[in-house]
Parts: sequence; structure tokens; C-alpha cells
Amino acid sequence: MNFDTFKLFCDVVRCNSFSRGAAMNGISQSAASQAIHHVERQIGARLIDRGKRPFVLTPEGEIYYEGLCDILERYDAVEAAIHTLRQEMAGLVRVAAIYSVGLHNMAECMQRFMSRYPKARARLEYLPPAKVYDAVLNQEVDLGIVSYPSATRELNIILLRSEKMVLACHPDHHLAHKASVSVRELHGENFVGFDADLAIRRELDAYFRRNQVVVRVVMEFDNIETIKQAIEIGAGVSILPEPTLRNEVRTHTLVAVPLDSNDLQRPLGIIHRRRKPFTPILTKFVEALTSIADQPDPATSG
Repeated sequence: MNFDTFKLFCDVVRCNSFSRGAAMNGISQSAASQAIHHVERQIGARLIDRGKRPFVLTPEGEIYYEGLCDILERYDAVEAAIHTLRQEMAGLVRVAAIYSVGLHNMAECMQRFMSRYPKARARLEYLPPAKVYDAVLNQEVDLGIVSYPSATRELNIILLRSEKMVLACHPDHHLAHKASVSVRELHGENFVGFDADLAIRRELDAYFRRNQVVVRVVMEFDNIETIKQAIEIGAGVSILPEPTLRNEVRTHTLVAVPLDSNDLQRPLGIIHRRRKPFTPILTKFVEALTSIADQPDPATSG
């Protein structure tokens, strides 16, 4: 047995999937299954109950998994300490971000980072919010970028910025030419909302309740881009982060109207595992992110 096998076992368990765990380690599902069978034969105990769907760990498997996680995390800490001592700016930074984080800002950050540290590599993927959290917890990525970041027993957060929320509407809408709008003016309006399981939807629902406003939710989507498209065809209005509307405002396909109250903001932040040590290159990547956090994003999409 070696560290590759240790990592494979832990990845299979974290993902609750032989195929996903195998893919993370660049091997086939069959090879992953055979490797874990080999481990079970070596230690003389069944670790995974494959008779259940999805599979579950046996009591022996629970002990083995917890022990391996501790070993791997200690190894990561030792490796990070060595890199820190040598100040090596090399390695891969894996990042998952929600779609509306700002494509221009992220592209600028990646370019600046890899230009400054040519021995480093950065890999970015865009995912729905829940999958960003899963990817960080399952150690598929090092950092996640989400809105309304939430710290847990396993996750720490680093705040990046707060974005002002504005009314998004079609240029022909009766509120489009106002200098600002009161939330009460939205009472009874057709509203294009976010899916109910998203943090931004819960924040908006609470905002409307505080102001005793009832909107008519005509459509619900899980991403800002589709909401903007619905507004463009006149389905209704919405409340969105101001930076995500700049491209549409510039091309006159949508209007962003400030809200009278300035208390509605969308926070963006980085999430990372508490027990995962920061290598020098991870630290530098976070610094690159925070350095552009307050810069305007001329080409944001949701």
C-alpha cells in the first residue's frame, strides 16, 4: 500500500462513488475497485459494503477511513511546511466558482497569477453553488468562490467583496427610467426569481417580508444568466447584483435601477477546508483574488 492507494480510498468514500473517485485519480473504475479489494485482502477485513446502493462503510471501514484522512492531512501539512520553508511558488491551484462571480475578474486573476508565477498552474471550473461546496469538501478543489459564503465545522471563509443589489428590468418597463425605486414599488410586480434552495432567494424573500412587499413570482431559475434572459423578453423584473448587469446596461438590453435602501448586498467569498494547510502558492493565489476584488468588472455575466 502507498499514498496513492490511501488517497484513492478516501476519494472513493468522500465522493460515495467508485467512478468519481477513480476519475479523480486518473484510473478506471475497475482499477479502483480492484485496488480497494487488494487493500481489504491485505488487512483481512471488508471495508465497504457493496451490497447496498449507494455503498456504505463497514465499522472497520469507518476506522480505516478516519485514520487515512488523518495520515493524508498530516502529510499535506508536512509538505506545505517544506514548501513554505523553501518559498517554492510552484504547483497546481484548483478553483471552483459560481457562474456569476465575474468572468472578466477571474480571467484577469488567472492571467496575472500565472504570469507572475510561471511554475504554477491554475485550473478553474464553474459550478452551481451546492456543487462548489461539495467540490471543496470532497477535496476535488482547493478553493471555492461562492456568494453568501457560510462557515461550518469543516470550512473557513475569506470575504472578497460585497456587491450592491439593484432592480433589473426591461428598458420599456415603467420603472426603467426612475432615478431610484423603493422596494414598495415592486408590490404586485411580475418577478423573475431564483430557485427556492439558493441563499440569494432566501435573502430576497426575507427582504420582501421585512418591507411587507409581495411580488408575483412568474419564473424561477438557478442562475443569473437565465434570469437576465427572461427579463429581456419582458417576463418581469428581478433584483440582481449590480456587477452582473454591466454588460447588458452597456448594450441597452437591460436597465439597472438603484434601490432606495442601500442595505441589500450580495457578499462573495472564498471557502476552503479548515484542516487543509495553505501552501505558498495557494496563499499567493488568494492574494491575487483579493487584489482584484474591488475592481470594476466590465464584462460580467451571470
